[in-house]
Amino acid sequence: METVNTTKRLEQLRGLMKDKNVDIYVVPSEDSHQSEYIAPCDARREFISGFSGSAGCAVVTLEKAALATDGRYFNQAEKQLDSNWTLLKQGLQDVPTWQDWTAEQAEGGKNVGVDPTVITAPDARKLNEKIKKKGGVGLVSVTGNLVDRVWGDKRPPRPAEKVHVLGLEYTGKPFEDKLEDLRKELAKNKSPGFIVSMLDEVAWLYNLRGNDIPYNPVFYSYAIITPDSASLYVDSSKIGDDVRSHLGSAVTIRPYESIFDEAQVLGSSNSVAANSNGSNVKSRKQKFLVSTRTSWALIQSLGGEDSVEEVRSPICDAKAIKNDVEIKGMKECHIRDGAALIEFFAWLEEELLTKRAKIDEVQAADKLESIRSKHEHFVGLSFDTISSSGANAAVIHYKPERGNCAVIDPTEVYLCDSGAQYLDGTTDTTRTLHFGQPTEMQRKAYTLVLKGNIAVNRAVFPKGTNGLALDTLARQFLWNEGLDYRHGTGHGVGSYLNVHEGPVGIGTRVQYAEVPLSAGNVLSDDIIICKEVKTNHTFGDKPYLGFECATLVPMCRKLIDLKLLTSDERDWINGYHEEVKEKTKGYFEPGSISTKWLEGETQPL
Repeated sequence: METVNTTKRLEQLRGLMKDKNVDIYVVPSEDSHQSEYIAPCDARREFISGFSGSAGCAVVTLEKAALATDGRYFNQAEKQLDSNWTLLKQGLQDVPTWQDWTAEQAEGGKNVGVDPTVITAPDARKLNEKIKKKGGVGLVSVTGNLVDRVWGDKRPPRPAEKVHVLGLEYTGKPFEDKLEDLRKELAKNKSPGFIVSMLDEVAWLYNLRGNDIPYNPVFYSYAIITPDSASLYVDSSKIGDDVRSHLGSAVTIRPYESIFDEAQVLGSSNSVAANSNGSNVKSRKQKFLVSTRTSWALIQSLGGEDSVEEVRSPICDAKAIKNDVEIKGMKECHIRDGAALIEFFAWLEEELLTKRAKIDEVQAADKLESIRSKHEHFVGLSFDTISSSGANAAVIHYKPERGNCAVIDPTEVYLCDSGAQYLDGTTDTTRTLHFGQPTEMQRKAYTLVLKGNIAVNRAVFPKGTNGLALDTLARQFLWNEGLDYRHGTGHGVGSYLNVHEGPVGIGTRVQYAEVPLSAGNVLSDDIIICKEVKTNHTFGDKPYLGFECATLVPMCRKLIDLKLLTSDERDWINGYHEEVKEKTKGYFEPGSISTKWLEGETQPL
């Protein structure tokens, strides 16, 4: 991870800010669709700051520059930021949020500018309020992204990959039925339409997939759904005859760039006229439904806040509850993915211990990808493989760089957090291994985390319980020792879609308290599928839920401290390992390195 000299870039940006009469400029991480993972052409925050982590926000004044990120990326940011930047470590005591820092800089009547396409309307409102409370002028919409102008012709082009149809054998539900469900939501809310701006929601709704965003099978698009029409806004060059035939007359294909103009037309025409005597009188407008993740620019086009009702997206909620076909696919792809990881770990141990080979972190990640690629329905990775040795394993979301990464040390911890996209599902598996003799503290920490993992897997809870409530189960054993981790416990996972999927998850994020878990939710980490379970009683006449583990990769025996396990926990591990062995052994030849490794790692404790 090299430090990037940003002096010239900042000078150019500040010159443009002066031209636009902007005192402070905000550069979020997201694109116009609020994507977590973005295409290279939208990596504006990385370009201006030099920090390449997936989360953060850059704020540039005429004299200062600050980069805010969370605990996953503190170490990385410290290495990549040059002396022009102040690092705001979000979540630490006495460290301001980037919003508070921005508002403080605006004191004395300064304004703050932002590209309205890359900030949500709710975030824009909250920031504007903070700025004004501190004595600033407020937040102003700056048309045309200033970082793009600094980037100039060196900015990568927008991807133009083809869109393809995902068949019913993988989706389990025709897009026409999904549209019908969405229109029922419109009727319930007495709304004239829903504007879809999240890329994974458009892809899921129409049973389409693309390749515009690394690791996420989505494509640049918007959609507008009304009670009697459905539109897809996409670059027509991406649409082949197969997609046109699939959508048929049910969906109108419109140019991607026309969404703002057409939203403006919709907004201006959204009034009911004519009273009993025939004179034209404007009555109260019906409000379009938009997701709380919709850009400020799109809501401005629709006529502003008074023309819309911001809601948690009904598509997001529906997408998170997998149907029987999707659940079957998730289970099957995790068997294949588990076999790939078993083959990889067996190979790596053989190379490091028997052959004494020098394997660096990137070479190991490349080998894992090549093994995965042999399996049926493999499309690609679901995120950058976190292949990390020794101290690097402690860097949350560490990304090894080719030619500038560590050689894997068999006497240290090795962490592999990786996943893949298959036509029938998305995987995300983390395993920590040790090829030598771990320290007592390493075994203790590993086992305490494992105990929490088992507690979540075994949990039974009434319908209506949320992921914030369950998070304590995962952390309880660490907390007893005064230990913790600076990230969530688990997140929702898409079905051949984004590996991070809302609205549910297990962790301390406020949004995890807003939506209860439901049967059909798929979460990490390991991948667990929420399902109804039978209990002796049904207090409150509620169904009870539990989890089924889909990930099929052994735990590291060397890192388990048996003294810290209860007999029930030991039985759970033994049962899990037996399932792993039975479901994956058919992928390996008898007597092979993979078979021997699998048999050794799944022996009863």
